Amino acid sequence: MLEIKNLVVSYGAISALHGISLSVPAGKIVTLIGSNGAGKTTALKTISGLLKPKTGEIFYEGKNISGLPAHQIVKLGLSHVPEGRMIFANLTVGENLQMGAFLVSDKQVVQRELEFVFATFPRLKEREAQIAGTLSGGEQQMLAIGRALMSQPKFLMLDEPSLGLAPLLVKAIFEKIIEINRERGLTILLVEQNANRALEISSYGYVLETGTITLHDTSAALRQNPQVKSAYLGGH
Repeated sequence: MLEIKNLVVSYGAISALHGISLSVPAGKIVTLIGSNGAGKTTALKTISGLLKPKTGEIFYEGKNISGLPAHQIVKLGLSHVPEGRMIFANLTVGENLQMGAFLVSDKQVVQRELEFVFATFPRLKEREAQIAGTLSGGEQQMLAIGRALMSQPKFLMLDEPSLGLAPLLVKAIFEKIIEINRERGLTILLVEQNANRALEISSYGYVLETGTITLHDTSAALRQNPQVKSAYLGGH
């Protein structure tokens, strides 16, 4: 569904991604793991049109989308939940979700998506009229995912959904990611520092180190890989 070929991205003179290639099959959860500053967020921002690649190509459903503006990429069904959640803190939960449906003109569709989001995250329904900035970290993460779902994506990118959350909430968020993938058949590209959890729920994984993919394999194989174990899974 998504194929990246030899993607090079620079910030001025500094090269952030050095010709990475990866593919995400339809209906699967694929994870991109790596330490801080490896280029994971850069990769997602480039796919979603927030950054322009220097060279390389990004194919989504067979169409070359490299260099398209971000709103056109959302229209194609590709949604991005950014690192740090980036919710509209001064708007209510309900208004944040409506913003997610900005490009959806059919009111019935918006209502249906809203009901799906509330069924997935009942806490958001309880807090619909609350100002989003007053939510807990976990609730804000649910809201960020819910807002992305409002645009009816076929492909969802999640950047560090467990960042700064208590272990119990991390477990809940990951369960929801699996649920969304299964129930909606939504394809997911997950960037996550909690490598163990990410490899548990994904079918395939890529290891990104300082802008280069150093390893890729099935998630089960990566979890057994000695290099991955010592670098990311806290094992030896």
